[in-house]
Amino acid sequence: MKPLRLVQLGAALLLTLASAAALAPTVSHADGPAAVDGLVAVQSSRDFATTVAQAEQAIAGRGLTLMATVDHAANAQTVDATLRPTTLFIFGNPKVGTQLMHVAQTTGIDLPMKLLVWQDDTGAVWVSYNDPAWLGGRHHVAGKDALLTKVQGALSGIAADAARAAK
Repeated sequence: MKPLRLVQLGAALLLTLASAAALAPTVSHADGPAAVDGLVAVQSSRDFATTVAQAEQAIAGRGLTLMATVDHAANAQTVDATLRPTTLFIFGNPKVGTQLMHVAQTTGIDLPMKLLVWQDDTGAVWVSYNDPAWLGGRHHVAGKDALLTKVQGALSGIAADAARAAK
């Protein structure tokens, strides 16, 4: 291949990458948070404190073990920093997580499951979690599609319960 041809291919590749970057999602609070690979975000119709309380109830109501609650904003205050309200729930079911780790032990880095309640710079409250199908792909979990679908259903249900307006 002639050097000129390599330069032309390189220019075409750069043009393609630039076009793809132009089409990539950007942060737009009118449309919600920017897309992040493997992250699901549900906008809450409730205020932050109510969303947090409802998330905790939804986790407990499904018989899941709440292992930790991390108040990132409170932690930021301990170092004289500020952070918009941000609370992380770490929870799970060892019967489910162990099955996933039997297939791919590296899933342990992403388990137990996590749910993040956070407030953006416009005051909107969001409930975010890792998409189990994405985690399955990340760790090459084979033969557990039904289990990952079940986990997805539980996480989406918890997020919906936390985010929906009171009946």
